[in-house]
Amino acid sequence: MTSSATETAVALAVRVELTAERLAVDLTDGRTIAVPTAWFPRLVHATDAERAQWRLIGAGRGIHWPAVDEDIAIEDLLAGRPSGECQESLRKWLAGREDD
Repeated sequence: MTSSATETAVALAVRVELTAERLAVDLTDGRTIAVPTAWFPRLVHATDAERAQWRLIGAGRGIHWPAVDEDIAIEDLLAGRPSGECQESLRKWLAGREDD
């Protein structure tokens, strides 16, 4: 049995919309993927101004929020993977925000 390798085109982000309830990302292939903001605790705890400060990274392979040090890969959104941050890391990050 033979098989040929098929290269799958990677969908890249072109536009991001983030509210307190939803993260929606428009992709280069025409799809829009939306997930609950609750999947990403740092974004839940971010201010509206911090949520608005995002940039595409890796030519659209991911999204970065510098104010809350959050990176989300488009591949993870497409796979339905929420944040993998552990509770201890999140607690430390929240404590650091309280100190500011």
